[in-house]
Amino acid sequence: MLFIFLYFCLQYIKKIEIQKMKKALVIIALSIFAVSCNKTAEVKEVKTAYVDTSILMKEYTEAKDLEAKYKGQAEEKGRQLQAEITRFKQDAANFQSQAQANGQAWAQQRGAELQKREQQLGYAQQALSQQLQQESGVEMDSLVSGVKKFIKDYGKKNGYSYIYGTGDAASILYAEEKYDITKDIIKALNDKYKSSPKSEEKPAVKEGEAAKK
Repeated sequence: MLFIFLYFCLQYIKKIEIQKMKKALVIIALSIFAVSCNKTAEVKEVKTAYVDTSILMKEYTEAKDLEAKYKGQAEEKGRQLQAEITRFKQDAANFQSQAQANGQAWAQQRGAELQKREQQLGYAQQALSQQLQQESGVEMDSLVSGVKKFIKDYGKKNGYSYIYGTGDAASILYAEEKYDITKDIIKALNDKYKSSPKSEEKPAVKEGEAAKK
């Protein structure tokens, strides 16, 4: 009888130990799950935003000033060239009315001169266009690089994990408007540009070099 009693006591003790182990396993599993949930929550707390680059370049004061600068240069340098083109058109019109009266030899010589002038004016127009494109392109590249650096610094300062760019060459097909920080970036850029000292403009290239005959 004593043996049977001891046997049942041992079985009862084992049962209690198994229950304790199960409880411990449950506690461990719950702890792991809680840690996992916390990590998931941390991953979800990624601060992100996007900037509409096409609007940014339209509203950024420095970009507008740069556009106005080269538009003014094109108009100023183009006026002298346009005067040469107007004179050429007048001479060409006179040539047609005078060719018959002055004879074939005169017409051939005068026609060759007009043809040469027309060619030179075409070269001058092309040279002027290329000059303005090259100069404005260098300044625009510098401006874009500055904007990219500013946005990068802005993102670090304000705790963003990602700032995407969208616009004419968009890689984002959809984003909620609450993530749009375009206006904030424009204001910050314009404030910085307004407070920065303005450097003196370089003297314009003489027009005579572009319209040499």
